[in-house]
Amino acid sequence: MLSLIKVPQVLTINQVPKVFHEDGIISGYRYPYSTAKDCVLSIFQLTNETLNIWTHFLPTWFFLWKLLVVLVEGGWQDCYRWPLIVFLISSSLYPLASSCAHTFNSMSERARHICFFFDYGALSLYSLGSAISYSSYAFPEKWVNSMFHKYYIPAAVLNSVVSTGLACYSRFSAVKLNMKLCRCLRTVAFAYPYIFDSVPLFCRMFMCSGDGCTVNEATAVHYLHTSLAVFTGFLFASHLPERLAPGSFDYIGHSHQLSHVSAIVGTYFQLTAVELDMNLRKRWLQKHSQPITFTNTVGAALLCVTSSLCIIYVFSQSSITRKKDHYFKRS
Repeated sequence: MLSLIKVPQVLTINQVPKVFHEDGIISGYRYPYSTAKDCVLSIFQLTNETLNIWTHFLPTWFFLWKLLVVLVEGGWQDCYRWPLIVFLISSSLYPLASSCAHTFNSMSERARHICFFFDYGALSLYSLGSAISYSSYAFPEKWVNSMFHKYYIPAAVLNSVVSTGLACYSRFSAVKLNMKLCRCLRTVAFAYPYIFDSVPLFCRMFMCSGDGCTVNEATAVHYLHTSLAVFTGFLFASHLPERLAPGSFDYIGHSHQLSHVSAIVGTYFQLTAVELDMNLRKRWLQKHSQPITFTNTVGAALLCVTSSLCIIYVFSQSSITRKKDHYFKRS
């Protein structure tokens, strides 16, 4: 039966429009006007997107399982665990959105833009999910209830919405602006919210000593996932190793695959650190920290989702629809 299934043909960089080009990737491209069926079939053949898909699709189910465990244990009934639930939802959505984007982005140029618009929106929500969990569990004791702590979540919501808009703009305007400038804008769109969200961790790890610094078992894990986040950003921005040897890492080992793996492993350790802080500091936080409410957890996430969907809709409606190149023929 499987022998009767015709897998889609893969192409070289010279056979696909420029919008589909990736730095240092010469071959393994899918037909740029594929059907949805072709896109699904392509995940079972080796292309330059195959590992991008699987490295995020499989971990999605781990984070969904963790979310289900928390919900079954009555997490919705305990407001102290609401930030963890929001974080787990965002940690499940961003790899799922990424795997779907990498699966279906070869349907057309417009579909490619829209797929990655949703990918960017999911990443922005993940950024906010991280901020919500940090605000509730990870702030150093000396910063709890400070002015920065009070406005931390509202600022994180704003940063996440701006992140979605800037990332979508960088892709939408790629045909008008310099490609390198667009990639720089996209990198800033992802890097700035991460840096802001991590300020409480940076304080605990690098700027604080003595009482009020909250040094516990979670601190070492925070070092680990922070290091992996920096490494992920480096891979995303540098396009190494494929830029050093174009064509050598087309199918296995290029930077996007490596960044996926690094991001997922980093998210796992981030979850571990969040859970450690949540459990180890519960009594102190419930006594001294600002209350955890629907507004500063689920409400903030819903506001981010609604705003990002509006932004995605606007850019999707305005995106340029390119006609099929008559030189492309299905074989």
